[in-house]
Amino acid sequence: MTGVFEMRSNGEESKSTMKIRAIVFGATGMVGEGVLDVALRHPDVESVLVIGRKPCNVKHERLQEIVHKDFFDYSSIEGQLRGFNACFFCLGVSSVGKKEEEYTRLTYDLTMSAATVLAKLNSDMTFCYVSGTGTDSSEKGRVMWARVKGKTENHLMKLLFKAAYALRPGFIKPIDGQKHAYGISKVLGAAYPLLKTLFPKYVCTLEDLGLAMVGVVREGYSRQVLENPDIAELARLGKIHEQPVLSS
Repeated sequence: MTGVFEMRSNGEESKSTMKIRAIVFGATGMVGEGVLDVALRHPDVESVLVIGRKPCNVKHERLQEIVHKDFFDYSSIEGQLRGFNACFFCLGVSSVGKKEEEYTRLTYDLTMSAATVLAKLNSDMTFCYVSGTGTDSSEKGRVMWARVKGKTENHLMKLLFKAAYALRPGFIKPIDGQKHAYGISKVLGAAYPLLKTLFPKYVCTLEDLGLAMVGVVREGYSRQVLENPDIAELARLGKIHEQPVLSS
């Protein structure tokens, strides 16, 4: 852990006073829905802006939403994207049945389109990108999706954000009450304690993933790439006890 924030003369916020103003992408998918739930329950998150192609159907006093159809062009809404200090980017597609060109467009190009605009508008932003266990940072391996994810991670970290992190979950246990949880995730979620015991480096909960994102925005971390044990450690330090908004 890199340590807590200290109050500085240039106006940066201390750990005790910092409030997170977050943009969430992917709130109608399993990961984004869970991360949004954690953000809305966390006392350090002051406001959340969801950007999606369709409404997320979540109502909360700290939540605003923009329905935006073109995730490769944000020129029409740039004025509404200023003033945020965090982005939780949870958009993603499966590589199954896709050639590298298509998967690259829907993973690398789509992510970089949003990130480039946000870096230009919010120099104090911490960008959290949901990647995946097995991502190839060398960009030269035999597995197509891992190369593309690795390229995306590498290029995000070159943008002029305050900080950028790639979180690499493996199997993710959903939050209770999720509408968009995958069927297999719900089934395997019941066996999560056993999976955690047998494969601690390859599993995490969606609650932990959301808490880890909040944690790196608040306190930073010693590495920019977070594997499952890092996610669990950050979540342990930042545990919250409020009931999920999804099941309320």
